[in-house]
Amino acid sequence: MNILIIEDEAKTARELKEMVQGLGSGLQVMDILPTVKTAVDWFQSHPPPDLVLSDIQLADGLCFDIFRTVKVICPVIFCTAFDHYAIQAFEANGIDYLLKPVHEARLAGSLRKYEQLKQVLGEKSTTLNERLEGLLAQLHPRYKNSLLAFRNDKIIPVRATDIAFIYSVGGTVTVYTHDHHSYLLKEVLDELEPQLDPLRFFRANRQFIINRDALVMAEHFFNRRLVLKLNVETPERIIVSKARTPELLIWMER
Repeated sequence: MNILIIEDEAKTARELKEMVQGLGSGLQVMDILPTVKTAVDWFQSHPPPDLVLSDIQLADGLCFDIFRTVKVICPVIFCTAFDHYAIQAFEANGIDYLLKPVHEARLAGSLRKYEQLKQVLGEKSTTLNERLEGLLAQLHPRYKNSLLAFRNDKIIPVRATDIAFIYSVGGTVTVYTHDHHSYLLKEVLDELEPQLDPLRFFRANRQFIINRDALVMAEHFFNRRLVLKLNVETPERIIVSKARTPELLIWMER
């Protein structure tokens, strides 16, 4: 089985390659690609692999951009540190979804699932392709470039890049911009969160969604929590729980 790895973290890519090679002599890693661009170039100039192991959030975009640009005729097992991409939908379609850190036993189970899927579908790759393409079309995220805000009788589009943070208190949701303006929003944070690019925005707690460009630092707080410091003033301290801290630190490294 020829396997292609798409992963921008060098250490994770090496570990994946070692795990794949350790699971059987018949498993061959064709290449390791770190970005959307290199993957697109690779698919345009190489025969397709049997299987792809791919991170979702790459340094220059989401891996879905690869599949939108070039026709990929092989199944994909997605590996990611985030659970925002419909795990159940992947599993229902027979394509696995691994949360980092990826363990060898879990990867072995995913490869077995692929073999079972291939047996069920037979050697007719077009059927498999149709299933994969349908799944990717369903899951490809479309994040908003602007949010509609309100002030008096005016409806104002606020560009996502201009947002410093979004704050919710007492049922009122306000968006604050980098240039110190604020506007009311009609949506609650639970509705806004999936509409915003997770590479740029992070749900810090029940009150705040912050923009990466506004984040200055994180400081240790009581009980292994963190306090976030932004480059603009906030109505109250932004405290990240111990449970959310690992995901925050991964997001900060992106």
